[in-house]
Formats: sequence, structure tokens, C-alpha cells
Amino acid sequence: MPTPTPTRRSRRTPVLIGAAVVLVAAASLVAYETVTSSTFGLEAAPRAGSAACTRLAAAYPDEVAGADRTPTDVKGAAVWGEGTVTVRCGLAVPLPTKDACVQIDGVDWVWRPPQEDGSTLLITYGRAPAVELRIDTRRAAPDAVLVDLSRLVEPIRQSHKCLSKSDVPPPAGPGTAQSMPRHDQRA
Repeated sequence: MPTPTPTRRSRRTPVLIGAAVVLVAAASLVAYETVTSSTFGLEAAPRAGSAACTRLAAAYPDEVAGADRTPTDVKGAAVWGEGTVTVRCGLAVPLPTKDACVQIDGVDWVWRPPQEDGSTLLITYGRAPAVELRIDTRRAAPDAVLVDLSRLVEPIRQSHKCLSKSDVPPPAGPGTAQSMPRHDQRA
């Protein structure tokens, strides 16, 4: 049986080293793209596959508040301006809250407390499924984003509206009768 010559080994070694270098370079590129992607950490909402979210996602515009759309493969979600604006459709409808609420083009948006990263987080109120909107206010004005996106959200059926203090009657004063709803007392 002939012994392998040093020439044969030396030919295989560069090929194997070359393949390893290409593999490491490809893995590094994938890791870099994942970490630097504007959608890093963005997850699909639980009901992102609903018919309403599918219709909404198909209508996401190419530009919001002057920011171009960034490609993402997260179902029901869209990103503009490399993370300046993100939208996720398919969340649970928020419960009644004392958080501020604003109506833009017929859509009620609840303003959540400021986020740790300085962004503004809003969620539609009274629409199922709910739509979440995150805005980096250092790079985009919330009013411009809300005007651009409220038109898209408006077709999702609304079952509840935000109330302001003027929508709630004042409590009855002492000595005044307050009408109470009647309950059927039949057994």
C-alpha cells in the first residue's frame, strides 16, 4: 500500500482551510446582520396572522413620516427608518386605563408610559386585534406618524372608545336623586 505523499496532504489542507474561512465569514455576516438589523428583537404579535392584520400588513406604505420602509419578515409587522417607527398588528385589546388617549382620524390611541429606550409606545384602543406603534421620537414626530398610520388602522372594527373627563357625568351632589339602572327582579 503506497504511503501518501506530502504533496497530497498539502493540496487538501489549503482546500479545507479555504472552506473553513468561507464558512466562518458567512456565519459572521449572518450574525452581524442579525445583531445590527432594525428588526432585531421584534417578534410577531400573537394574532399577527388574523385576517385584519393580513389586510393591514398588505397596505403598509413605503414611507411613514419621511422614513423609508425597512424590509422585515416578521408577520404583521413593519419597520420604517431603520427602527424609527415599528408597527405590530395582532395584540390583545388593552383594558380600560387612565393612560392618556388621543383620537387621530377616528382611531383611538393609548399613550403608554415612556419606554426605557426613550421611544414612545402607543396601542389602539377598542379595536380587535390591537395595533402597537413604537416611535423613536428623536427621529420622528408622533403626530406625523399617527396621521400616516391611523388611516390604515381605521378599517379594523372598533367596539370601544376612549373617554375624556367631559364624557363622564359629574357625580350627583348631596340631596339630588341619581337615576340608577333597573334590574329585572324576576326569579
